[in-house]
Amino acid sequence: MIEDIQLRVDPAVAASHLRLIEMASSKLGIDANRIADLVITRRSIDARQRRVAIELGVRVYIDEKPEDTSLCIPEHFSPLPASAPQAIVVGAGPAGLFAALRLIQLGIRPIVIERGKNVDDRRKDMAQIAREGKVDTDSNYCFGEGGAGAYSDGKLYTRSKKRGSISTVLNILCQHGADESILIDAHPHIGTDKLPEVIKSIRKTIEKCGGEVLFSTKMTDLLVDNGRVVGVETTAGKFLGPVILATGHSARDVYSSLTSRKVKIEPKGIAVGVRLEHPQRLIDTIRYHNPSGRGKYLPPAEYTMLTRVDGRAVYSFCMCPGGFIIPAASEPGQIVVDGMSPSNRGTRWANSGMVVEVLPEDVEDTPGEPSLKVMRFQEKIEHAFFDEGDGSQNAPAQRMTDFVSAKPSDSLPHTSYAPGIHPARIDKLLPEGVASRLRKGFEDFGRKNRGFLTPDATVIGCETRTSAPVRVVREDETLQSPSHPGLYPCGEGAGYAGGIVSAAVDGIRCAEALANTIKND
Repeated sequence: MIEDIQLRVDPAVAASHLRLIEMASSKLGIDANRIADLVITRRSIDARQRRVAIELGVRVYIDEKPEDTSLCIPEHFSPLPASAPQAIVVGAGPAGLFAALRLIQLGIRPIVIERGKNVDDRRKDMAQIAREGKVDTDSNYCFGEGGAGAYSDGKLYTRSKKRGSISTVLNILCQHGADESILIDAHPHIGTDKLPEVIKSIRKTIEKCGGEVLFSTKMTDLLVDNGRVVGVETTAGKFLGPVILATGHSARDVYSSLTSRKVKIEPKGIAVGVRLEHPQRLIDTIRYHNPSGRGKYLPPAEYTMLTRVDGRAVYSFCMCPGGFIIPAASEPGQIVVDGMSPSNRGTRWANSGMVVEVLPEDVEDTPGEPSLKVMRFQEKIEHAFFDEGDGSQNAPAQRMTDFVSAKPSDSLPHTSYAPGIHPARIDKLLPEGVASRLRKGFEDFGRKNRGFLTPDATVIGCETRTSAPVRVVREDETLQSPSHPGLYPCGEGAGYAGGIVSAAVDGIRCAEALANTIKND
């Protein structure tokens, strides 16, 4: 017999299998010796009260030993016949990779075109950014196998629960090497150190089934016949087939090319701000209501902050407990920062993006290219932060309290940001509408979380790549561009997702829409 029950326990009990069996037997009113096994199916931390509790979903096996307690339900991917139709997927981030996997299941051979390098070779180029300040425009934290998420912690939490099957995405990740904890935890993550192996495993599945993944291959133009997209022109030649465009949120040259091609694009709101870095111990103390920190049984604490200031949202984004800050520029002459964490979240720092909502109406029109005005606004900020420095990726920074007080910092705390930081007036480098709202947001967060507003925290700038600055318009039903049928704008770069899981879900949707069009033609 199998019983699924809910338990609310303290952290020490949650860490002990035997004590969980005792709790389960008590709740079910049975002898503990009848419980042959117990599996945790859901786990979350409730730190709203001073006594932190762990909420568990538990599957209890009574009087029978299970043959398999795995929660992962593998998807099936079979080799394609030589006669399978072909489709082009531009971009090997989560949207592109999951689109390719779904195309295989639907009997369509995917050709994945990726401008960057494979996930291993990317490491050298990213190390070069940190050591020498040199940015390879096709291989960096934004471009390459796995996309921007490959080296950005691998956070899998999403609120986009109505667009597709999140469980399918998580199961496929487990099937390809991710820890099964991502099926259990309320805020799952894989970790920067483990995600590359998962990505490589997905690529091997695509290739084993007859698909192709081509690296260092950049799309230079769309191939259009009688108003319909029939393929792509690349640095490696032409590839024919309907096109899923999943280039990620930083492919500005693609946006410019689409504009010149008169593909329908519209400006989209983004969020702009900084990376805020605290000592992790301080965040543990605040979130777990304990001056001694998290103790033996709790993980590094996370936080989520949200308020509204002068009609715009101010909020935390991509919080990385036990993580570090990275240089995320995709072109020379930019300073952009992001955050990531290893799987153990074991560093002594916590960081998150702290950003302010910016809507298209907040940005002045750009002469001749109104659809790209938010992108140009984004670029201008990144160049301003770079120009303030010494020409390297050494980033402008300011103590959090000095930012709020609008005064310079004489010194800065130690940081996880490898290229280094230097004192600067972040409050002046950011647009005034962003800086003033962020200042008030910090004050609000400090009132609600005693100790959060502190001189021991550092704001490091700038954080601008929270989402795509455009939306590549598509039809609601067919998911094709209304101006260019045969083109399927997809994922975060097209303005329809915001993170690994939602991008993967959108990739699956676009693959299904493409297959449906092929079937009906």
